[in-house]
Amino acid sequence: MPPILSREIRLKRRPVGLPTAADFELAEVTIGEPADGEVLVRNLYMSVDPYMRGRMIDRPSYVPPFKLGEVMTGGCVGRIEASKNERLQAGDHVLGMNGWRENYVADGSDLLAVDPTLAPIQSYLGVLGMPGLTAYVGLSDIGALQPGETVFVSGAAGAVGSVVCQIAKIKGCRVIGSAGSPEKVEWLTSEAGVDVAIDYRTVDNLREALGSACPDGIDVYFDNVGGDHLEAALDLMNVQGRIVACGSISTYNATEAPRGPSNLFRIVTNRLTMRGFIVTDHNDRFKPFVRDASEWIQTGKLKWRETVYEGLESAPEAFLGLFSGENLGKMLVRLDRVPTGGV
Repeated sequence: MPPILSREIRLKRRPVGLPTAADFELAEVTIGEPADGEVLVRNLYMSVDPYMRGRMIDRPSYVPPFKLGEVMTGGCVGRIEASKNERLQAGDHVLGMNGWRENYVADGSDLLAVDPTLAPIQSYLGVLGMPGLTAYVGLSDIGALQPGETVFVSGAAGAVGSVVCQIAKIKGCRVIGSAGSPEKVEWLTSEAGVDVAIDYRTVDNLREALGSACPDGIDVYFDNVGGDHLEAALDLMNVQGRIVACGSISTYNATEAPRGPSNLFRIVTNRLTMRGFIVTDHNDRFKPFVRDASEWIQTGKLKWRETVYEGLESAPEAFLGLFSGENLGKMLVRLDRVPTGGV
C-alpha cells in the first residue's frame, strides 16, 4: 500500500492559566505500511478531557506530561484499515489512546476491539468508555452507594456527572445535580431524571440553594468541580457521608494556589470519608460495567448527550470549550477526513 498523508496535533508550548489555540500546532506526517504484528488505524472519533490540562504541565503525576513538539494523546475509536496482526482484523473497530491524530500504526497491544452494533461507536469514548466507568466505579466502589441515599453531583451535565446522576437514580437514590446553563438544567431534570438541578451560575448563594435542595442532608457527594462546590457540600454532609473526589475543574487553570475549603473540620465532626481515585486503577471493573451499562441502555434507563466538533483542526477549540462549560455530555471530535494516499 502507498504511504498515507495524515495530520496530528502537537503541544507547541506549555500554557500558563487557561490554554489558547497558540499552545497547539497542526502538523502533517507520513504513515507507512504496518509491519508484522502491527495494524493501521483510521481514527473516527477522538476525546478531549479535562485531565489533559494537567498533562500540559511539566510535573510528576499519575501519567507523564505531554512533551513539547510531540503529538498529544488521548482516547479514540477507529477502524482498522490494514492488519498484520493475528488478533485484530481489517474492518474491526478499536478503542485506544492514540487520539489527536487522524491515522496511526500500532502493534495492537493496547487496543481493545469494540462492538459497533451494541451502541454508536463514539459511545465507547463516553457512556460506555472511560467516563462511564469512572461514574460506575466512583459510585459503587469509592462512594459505597446505598439505595435511598441522597447524592449530590457537581458538573452533573458533563460526561462523567451525567452518568453518575443516572446510575444513582437507577439505584433508587435522590439526586441533586449542579450545572452551568438552563439547557443543562433542563436536560438533567427532563431526560436524566435528576430530582433537583441547580444552575450555579444564576443562584445568589450556592450553599443556600444546595441546602434547600437537600433538606435531609447529603450522603454521597460526587465531586467533579472542587472549590465552592466542595465547600458547600461539606456543610451539608450527613454523618458518615462519603465524598468521591473525581476532579476539580474549577482549579485546573489557576495561576496561583487556590484557597482551600474553610470548613474541612466537617470531615472530623461528621466522620466523613473523602477519597480520590484514578479510573485506570480499576480496569478490572470494565467488563461488569459494560454488562450493566449495556442493559441500562437497552432498557432506556441510561441516556446520554454528546457535543461534537468536526475535524482534527477543531480539537484545540473543543478542548478549550471544556473550561467554559460548552459541552453537554461528552465532548468529542469527529475525524472523518478520508486518508490521502500517494505522498
